[in-house]
Amino acid sequence: MAARTLEAGNSAPLGRDARLINARNHRVRPGEIAVGVIIGRSSEFFDFFVYAIASVLVFPSLIFPYVDALTGTLYSFAVFALAFIARPFGALLFMWLDRKHGRGVKLTVAMFLLGGSTAAMAFLPGYAQIGSGAAVLLALFRMGQGFALGGTWDGLPALLSLNAPPERRGWFAMIPQLGAPVGLFVATAVFAFLLTTLTTADFLEWGWRYPFFVAFVINVVALFARLRLISTPAFQELFESRELQPSSVSELFRNHGKVVLLGAFAPLASFALFHLVTVFPLSWFVLTSGEPPVRFLTIEMVGAAVGLVAVALSGILADRIGRRKLLGISAVLIGAFSLFAPRLLGQGADGEWIYMILGFVLLGLSFGQSSGAVNDRFPPRHRYTGAGTTATAAWFIGAGFAPLAALLLASNFGLIAVGIYLLSGALCTLGALALNREWGSRVAG
Repeated sequence: MAARTLEAGNSAPLGRDARLINARNHRVRPGEIAVGVIIGRSSEFFDFFVYAIASVLVFPSLIFPYVDALTGTLYSFAVFALAFIARPFGALLFMWLDRKHGRGVKLTVAMFLLGGSTAAMAFLPGYAQIGSGAAVLLALFRMGQGFALGGTWDGLPALLSLNAPPERRGWFAMIPQLGAPVGLFVATAVFAFLLTTLTTADFLEWGWRYPFFVAFVINVVALFARLRLISTPAFQELFESRELQPSSVSELFRNHGKVVLLGAFAPLASFALFHLVTVFPLSWFVLTSGEPPVRFLTIEMVGAAVGLVAVALSGILADRIGRRKLLGISAVLIGAFSLFAPRLLGQGADGEWIYMILGFVLLGLSFGQSSGAVNDRFPPRHRYTGAGTTATAAWFIGAGFAPLAALLLASNFGLIAVGIYLLSGALCTLGALALNREWGSRVAG
């Protein structure tokens, strides 16, 4: 029975074939696990940012040309949020698929659905062709992306952290987070290149579609990179010990609901800031500056590079002072940042550069350690499902509606309201960290 469970959990035929093709002597080294994790996360974030950038530069005029630019962007951000609503439902279905047919099958279905939904957007007709049906198709494809993202949790970050030496847990925890700045840099560079080399008419007619095709190809590469890793001996050993086995979601919430809740709110400052330096500033620039977006995309590329360095730095700092302490310090700094920085977006190029660079530094330090801040509170039986469920909840609460909320607040009350919104996220993080320590002390006592 155990052998059958192990075979299902790792989708033995798929995993074995991938390992035979790619691994040396049927073994995958720890460094290769890290590279595979980065490739997988970078592909997901590339998909994410390709859609996010298009939701500012393309969809308002292509899908919602019958309203003004601000309203069209708000509609586009509302569709953007649909993925975060669909993601928990996808997580439930794919968790069942994981238990019944194995992780390899689950990942294959999820990655092809993610890539297919993304590639389908490349063929999206505009309002001029099919009217309001264009918005319906966009919403369906976006929900497909979110549904698929619910199934892309593979346990590989847990494999890294659980095998890391205790004194290097922070370093290994930040490795999966490198995918965000990498994905942002590549997506931004692709759009900047297209905008530079094409006329505005050509870009809106067909140029914007190319990044969505590229996303599908990247997903296929990432799929094979991940399949080879979930078949490694280290992964199989952790699966057998139940460290990486899926468990019942209802049982998880019944026994460890508080931990899930804390894990969802602990990274709130980071996840709110995530969209307030990546998606919202671009929309504000396009709507208020009257300048070509390439200039701001250049700032974003530089910011992504700075963020990449800051994420790596978070691993070093976390190993010296502790992950929770670094998250707390980062939340305080984000709170201070929220009191003045958003207004810099209305102060011209110098203000934009200061806002973006400072924002990406803080984002890198906090986001680098935001994944799994309370995962050690889950027992081995629920660690895999608990980590995935907590991440899904955190993205839904902290990030799903951030661009829409920030643009609504800024357009109605000014940029100072965006700062208040960000400050609320920082306060939630500090509260969750304080409760986590208090509850942990009670358990220890």
